[in-house]
Amino acid sequence: MKRETLALLCDPVHGEPLEFVARPRPALRAVVGGSEYPIVHGIPIFAAQAAVVGANARYQKLYDRIAPVYDLANSFSFCLRSGGERRYRADILRELEVRDGDRVIEISCGTGRNLLFLNRSYSRLELYGLDLSLGMLRVCQRACRREGAEIRVFQGLAEALPFRDHTFDVVFHVGGINFFTDPARAMQEMIRIAKPGKKIVVVDETERKVRSTYQRVPFVRRWFRDRRAPVEIPIHAVPKMAEDVRVQELDGGNMYCLTFRKPLGADDKALT
Repeated sequence: MKRETLALLCDPVHGEPLEFVARPRPALRAVVGGSEYPIVHGIPIFAAQAAVVGANARYQKLYDRIAPVYDLANSFSFCLRSGGERRYRADILRELEVRDGDRVIEISCGTGRNLLFLNRSYSRLELYGLDLSLGMLRVCQRACRREGAEIRVFQGLAEALPFRDHTFDVVFHVGGINFFTDPARAMQEMIRIAKPGKKIVVVDETERKVRSTYQRVPFVRRWFRDRRAPVEIPIHAVPKMAEDVRVQELDGGNMYCLTFRKPLGADDKALT
């Protein structure tokens, strides 16, 4: 692991710095406390299976299962409803404020298609992705090798991100927060790792999309059948001190987009 990458990481539980250890197996170890996080197929594993509970455990299983066909199914869907994948991604990512050379992270990056789109569109980006599904991240790794793209990926919980405070120029999330175990905590974590003054973008499916598609598609509908409540845009988790708060619909009403800016000079405790 590169030294500059290690410098951005921390123990997701206690926030302590990490160090790389090669033996007896490659891992990241907390400098204080000694907690270890194994590296599997080159991917640091920050969410032990015992820590994955509730809705997170349910949907981790789903995405691990569908990972091999996920991109193909999405490409077909985009052609039918959005005029192709490139147009779809340009639409849902248009709210990002990206500059050449920025450090960018997608929370719930899946197979990395959004990050690869950004890699083709800008120069010298530092790209990072985190997802709970190791199956999706393995697909992302293979796609990066095919394109010669460098995207640093990590397996972990959105509610306990393994990154230091004020680390990223661009923090965004597309798809997943609707069904996190703790969406509000995930929002707090995205705010924590963003640099002050930077815009945070959260995109996910609307209730209409979930009902019209996910609850009808034979293979996946059982995963969405017993929902306790309809989709709720997590605007309640945006701190009062946040600036430029905005909600809009994208992709013909299939997606919502929540954006806001982390204020300059605000105390982190006031933002939680």
